Amino acid sequence: MQLFSMPDNRVPDGTVCVPVTTRDGLVLRAMRVRVAKPKGTVVVLGGRGDYLERYFETARDLMRRNYCVASLDVRGQGGSPRPLRSRYRGHLRSFEAHDEDLRAFMTEVVLPDCPPPYFALGHSTGGHILLRALRNRTWFSKAIVVAPLIGIIYGHWPLPLVRLLVFLTTRLGLGWMFLPGQGRRPLVSGDFAGNLLTADRKRWNRDSAILDAAPELGLGGPTFSWLRAAMASTAELKAMGPGDRLRAPVLIVAAGLDQVVDTEAIREFARRVPGVSLVFIREAMHEILTEGDAVRGQFLAAFDAFIEGKGVP
Repeated sequence: MQLFSMPDNRVPDGTVCVPVTTRDGLVLRAMRVRVAKPKGTVVVLGGRGDYLERYFETARDLMRRNYCVASLDVRGQGGSPRPLRSRYRGHLRSFEAHDEDLRAFMTEVVLPDCPPPYFALGHSTGGHILLRALRNRTWFSKAIVVAPLIGIIYGHWPLPLVRLLVFLTTRLGLGWMFLPGQGRRPLVSGDFAGNLLTADRKRWNRDSAILDAAPELGLGGPTFSWLRAAMASTAELKAMGPGDRLRAPVLIVAAGLDQVVDTEAIREFARRVPGVSLVFIREAMHEILTEGDAVRGQFLAAFDAFIEGKGVP
């Protein structure tokens, strides 16, 4: 178990790669790094298909602000075990499995080895996992979720047809199949044109170079089982209302140009659930943390304002 360092994306100084063992016997890949005079620890969870190396730049940003950083590859991606022999299939049966991944990480790595107070930063599916945890966990003082998965975009597919296909494929034992139109391999440098994730070619090429060196970290498209799990889990979040509460204040930083997650579902969640604030970065695509410097600068300003208790921009 190791971290991969590249000339333009080096492992942050002092980083330790650590194993995390779940109750069902999986050994996940995680990392932690300390700073000299910490103001606390930020727990970072990436999106579906991410891997620890994509967040080295963000880790350095947080370390410069005197925060320790701890991050995890949840099961099914990055350097953690894959559920299928075909490792590029983004497969999951239930988001309760990711609940266990986060529980194991917090109890084995963060709480015993990282200084409090604890803050959380999650992107997309990682943000979704954090929102699930915040319904009943009191680990975090504050949490920021970036372009979180709260609603799914189905494109031109009518929702009743999607539900029927998901039901039939999973009932017939075909949940391992890729969703129609989804890539069977990770995105590479040649896929930049027309991508829905970032407008920043430099960071796209940086991440592609990581996969050139360590292709085992990559992930292709989701399976029908993953979609069934995501539909069930997003329905749980959408069912939350004014009588429900999260166990920490939450700031959602959403992308104005997002075509990956449903921004209307994000707006509605922020309007309906107490303790949730929302800001939009209008010119950002889905992956705000791998966008250009101007977009990332806006995110970091929002982070500083919210985490440091200076209000929300």
